[in-house]
Amino acid sequence: MEKAYDGRQVVGMDLHRRRSVLVRMTEDGRRLGTARITNSPAELRKEIARAGKAPKVVLEATYGWYWAADTLAAAGAEVHLAHPLGVKAFSYRRVKNDERDSADLADLLRIPLPHHRGSRPVTSRTPPAPLPRPMPRS
Repeated sequence: MEKAYDGRQVVGMDLHRRRSVLVRMTEDGRRLGTARITNSPAELRKEIARAGKAPKVVLEATYGWYWAADTLAAAGAEVHLAHPLGVKAFSYRRVKNDERDSADLADLLRIPLPHHRGSRPVTSRTPPAPLPRPMPRS
């Protein structure tokens, strides 16, 4: 199911403790590819490189998301986090699998949704604040 595409890609990542599923899409929703990887920074860098330059990546902010977000940001991806309660509706689907969850995460990022009272299921990850530096003595 691998297709050549030069535009910016949107990637949904269903992150688990030992393995993850990534679904790559175009910005208009065409699925470009699906990958199952074991969780390691090297595997994730290798797979996200297939998404081209500066892909938009969304993953659920659950246990252990830090290493993945840091690896993706270092690889040049625009990282977004999905709030676990914001994606709770996934559990009410008839078909429940990791590939479908990844595709739905990508759709949350790809499709602008109206939000209620300022809450959004997906948000941009802010870069960490720089550590304070000691003041030089004069």
